[in-house]
Amino acid sequence: VRDVARVLDISYGDADAVAKAIPMGPNMTIKDALRVSKPLRDMYEGDEMLHRLIDVAEALEGMPRHAGTHAAAVVISKDPLTTIIPLQKNDETVTTQFSMGAIEELGLLKMDFLGLRTLTVIQDTINLVKQNRGINVEYDKDMSDPKVYKLWQDGDTVGIFQFESQGITNFMKELKPDCLEDIVAGVSLYRPGPMDQIPRYIANKKDPEHAIYTHPALKPILKVTYGCMVYQEQVMQIVRDLAGYSLGRADLVRRAMGKKKLDVMAKEREYFIHGQTDENGNIIIPGCVRNGIDEQSANKIFDEMAEFAKYAFNKSHAAAYAVVSYRTAYLKAYYPAEFMAATLNSYLGNLDKAQQYIDECKRLGIQILKPDINKSFENFTVEIENTKKAGKIRFGLGAIKNVGTVPVENIVKERQENGEYKSFTDFCERIADTQVNKKCVESLIKAGVFDEFEQTRATLLESFETIIDTIQSGKKKGFSGQVSMFDIGTVEEKEEREKQKYQFKEHEELPERELLSMEKEMLGIYISGHPLEKFREQIMHTTNISSLELAQINEQTNTSTSDVEENTQIQVTKPKFVDGQKVKYAGIITSIKRKYTKNNKIMAFITVEDLYGTVEIIAFENAVIGAGKSLIEENIVAIDGRLSIREDQAPTIIANEIKDLGEEKPKVVTFDITNYTEEQKEKLRCAIKYFSGDKNNMNIQVKIGDDIRPCGAIYYNDEIKKIFDEI
Repeated sequence: VRDVARVLDISYGDADAVAKAIPMGPNMTIKDALRVSKPLRDMYEGDEMLHRLIDVAEALEGMPRHAGTHAAAVVISKDPLTTIIPLQKNDETVTTQFSMGAIEELGLLKMDFLGLRTLTVIQDTINLVKQNRGINVEYDKDMSDPKVYKLWQDGDTVGIFQFESQGITNFMKELKPDCLEDIVAGVSLYRPGPMDQIPRYIANKKDPEHAIYTHPALKPILKVTYGCMVYQEQVMQIVRDLAGYSLGRADLVRRAMGKKKLDVMAKEREYFIHGQTDENGNIIIPGCVRNGIDEQSANKIFDEMAEFAKYAFNKSHAAAYAVVSYRTAYLKAYYPAEFMAATLNSYLGNLDKAQQYIDECKRLGIQILKPDINKSFENFTVEIENTKKAGKIRFGLGAIKNVGTVPVENIVKERQENGEYKSFTDFCERIADTQVNKKCVESLIKAGVFDEFEQTRATLLESFETIIDTIQSGKKKGFSGQVSMFDIGTVEEKEEREKQKYQFKEHEELPERELLSMEKEMLGIYISGHPLEKFREQIMHTTNISSLELAQINEQTNTSTSDVEENTQIQVTKPKFVDGQKVKYAGIITSIKRKYTKNNKIMAFITVEDLYGTVEIIAFENAVIGAGKSLIEENIVAIDGRLSIREDQAPTIIANEIKDLGEEKPKVVTFDITNYTEEQKEKLRCAIKYFSGDKNNMNIQVKIGDDIRPCGAIYYNDEIKKIFDEI
């Protein structure tokens, strides 16, 4: 729909409305969407332009859009592939010209090799533990350690493979897993389709007697998942145990159900219920009825399998993932500093994505130390004063922009061979003949690696080029083996002459905001502090969305409770945010790109960073003009706008208003309590006391007769509104 709209020159807004009216879901088609979506039908029938858009899109639907490359699939053959199938090049990768279905039908082997960052994180953690503590990590062989499962139970899942998102974290907190089987099920259930079974799974785990089985014969197969059908292997086992299928035939049924091959499924239903015989009457498949299962139950079981198999997960795959998840949880539970350091190392070179792990370190009480010329290595390392304590994480030199691997290797090698650097000039002299250039030195200064020396960063930034030039010039003029007057005399005299030899242009230190900005520029994240830290409380109480929540919006967290009794008390997660919803967001502007539309109207794409990450803000002409002087980089702003959620892009905010944070004056609300009962007065007192604070956006005052008294500041939100409505 969007592609066709671009070609037909239909506006972004109209195309977006049509695309969003098509329901999300596996195997959804435009034809089906017109049948089930009234908004789409209304647009189709009520607008000639949109009618044409949808017709053209439907005609093109299902055709190849472009040549893509599978991220992990590798085709394997005993003969050269050029003798069997046509090949092509996508960028530098040699790929098949046939799609995966054709490859399989030709009988070629297709293997998926998944390269997981997590496997490197696990190995790096093991290496760091060995290096720091002299311990060989030995995992809990039974995978039954309560300390490890407590991480899932408490929602402490940042860094745990497959379990970091908010939706699955909430699911596991509710589930309270205490065995690996629950983790395997968690991996399998938290996806569109199977997640409808989540409330039932949780209820039945808490009360196994609550589980209902369509037929007693299903209990041995589904007991492990508390009566829920979760895995493809369970579908295969049902047709084998209940209807007498062979292993091979059971796999064919699984594939037919998964791919919705209706003609195959219609035949299999008959075989599943009544069995199959050959032309001589010999039984090939006994069927459920012959095995003592009534026809009604057999039909119902087949329906359940057919519905579920569309989404069923492969248990062996889920189990392998669960083992990796358990290992990451184990390392986090017992070696948190090493685990978090290894996680940060996995983002080396792209630390913009690592902010949540920095925040997690703070939450765990693990201090992140700035990079230091005498203590840092290439990667993040762990410094331990006491082996019984978690330790501190030292920033690596390799994470600094514009530095590079070779310069870092030279810096560390020189330090290890000839001792720590005694001063900035000592550093410059010792690395003069290496590949550490001026740009690299400037980046090191900005990152704060020389902060332990006596000069300020401002002084070093003003002086470093002159000092490096002086050293280079001296080396050119000098001769090998020549002794200068600076080499003669006492140690004190040498030090005094050294100071005179290099002239520093002394400057007071830069303002804190500028130092933090440099750190962000060089490291990709803030280490010493955050410009928004002093506004944390204000932002928390005047906004209703963060970058963290925006990143999680695409998650499908809607679950169904249609098959759960009302008294099971299952908490159902509903989408917190929807497309078009009004939101308030705040942060610091990191970049602004202005452009003009076809109608010669100005608009801007603004990147705004809060305490957790960045969000793209789209501002059209009214918002850009209204923002005035607020729209400058490094400015801290509050944004009123609406959400734009598209299935093919990260969620963005369309700004209605952009202004400096703190501009908004508090509202004043007066309660006339002259005729309040004592109970109402007490409720009001409690509400004001509980929600009072210094930074606010609503002041409360009470009126008794003609007497008006101020009584506190309130953070105004839906929760407070509910309380006041009740009062």
